[in-house]
Amino acid sequence: MASVYTVSQISQYIKNMFTQDYMLKSVSIIGEISNLKYHSSGHIYFSVKEGDAVLDGIMFKSSTASLKFRLKDGLRVIITGSIEPYKGNSKYQIYARTITLDGQGELYQRYEQLKKELEEMGMFDDMYKSPIPKYAINIGIVTSPTGAAIQDIINVSKRRNPYVKLVLYPALVQGDGAAPDIVNGIKTLDELNLDVIIVGRGGGSIEDLWAFNEEIVAKAIFECNTPIISAVGHQTDYTIADFVSDLRAPTPSAAAEIAVFEYSKFIEELESFEYTLKQHLYNKIDLNKHKVLSYEKLIKSKSPRNIINLKKHKLMQYEGDLSKLMHDKIIYNRNRLSIIATKLEGKSPLNKIGNGFAYVSDSNNKGLKSAKEVKIGDELTISLKDGIIKSQISDIKER
Repeated sequence: MASVYTVSQISQYIKNMFTQDYMLKSVSIIGEISNLKYHSSGHIYFSVKEGDAVLDGIMFKSSTASLKFRLKDGLRVIITGSIEPYKGNSKYQIYARTITLDGQGELYQRYEQLKKELEEMGMFDDMYKSPIPKYAINIGIVTSPTGAAIQDIINVSKRRNPYVKLVLYPALVQGDGAAPDIVNGIKTLDELNLDVIIVGRGGGSIEDLWAFNEEIVAKAIFECNTPIISAVGHQTDYTIADFVSDLRAPTPSAAAEIAVFEYSKFIEELESFEYTLKQHLYNKIDLNKHKVLSYEKLIKSKSPRNIINLKKHKLMQYEGDLSKLMHDKIIYNRNRLSIIATKLEGKSPLNKIGNGFAYVSDSNNKGLKSAKEVKIGDELTISLKDGIIKSQISDIKER
């Protein structure tokens, strides 16, 4: 019967095999980083893959100090370390002591270094970025005359606004001499007083896009007086030109969408502004009309003629009031006089005379009240109801 072993025995046997293989104690592996995780403990967990083959790995905190760059998924690297089984498990992984960039990784390292230097110089700061004109008419383009980028920009521009003028500087965008050619294109278009410049190309590898990571291109963009939109590669591609430009577009087509305003919407906006302006104007006119009418009424009310007419009206009113008062007063006094006359008539001597009495007065028309006021021979006047009698006293008898 074959020997039977426990899981622990087999795991230990495998571990001994790895331990006894001196090549696995120090081995260098080339591959692409994936499943990257920076742990809070300081350790770095990752996988390194090549095609369908995948190897898990770990770099302890004590070894991370040797890293000259920050790991990212997709980086192609060379990992040096030991291959060992995980304790208590039949799986194995690489315990990394050093990690360096390979080929493209070296370019990436140069990219990160230049990016850091330019950022420290302030070339990425928003304070140096110019706004992109909303209604650009003259647009410069620095790109390859035969690439897909220029065709995309032309197609989008024609669709959005057929009246926009595009000025192309045909430049190399890849290989030797591309960076100086791009710089010349930026400087040439900057002297044409254009509204905005698009600098870019289609997608590609990091080597294909490297001209846009050169320091001379970054400085040319930074020193350009015309606002620049960078449009390099695909949406996930980032170059130094993207960070130093006034605005980054994810693709050349997107750059055209940003730079070229849509003519139909522009006309709609103008019509909307015209309508709004007219409404404000009409409202203002109506308001001023009401003000003019109000001022006209006010002027009329303050005019001498109107004041005189108003005074005349008041005088007529006062005259009517006075006439009414006088009429009422006359009526009142008339009634009162009638009452008094009636009372006087009741006390009148003539009325008494009419009842058989007479009024006797002396020669001085003084009414006699006593026989002692006259003497024999005086003339008397006797007033009766229907006449006056003149007489002379011949005799006086006292009572």
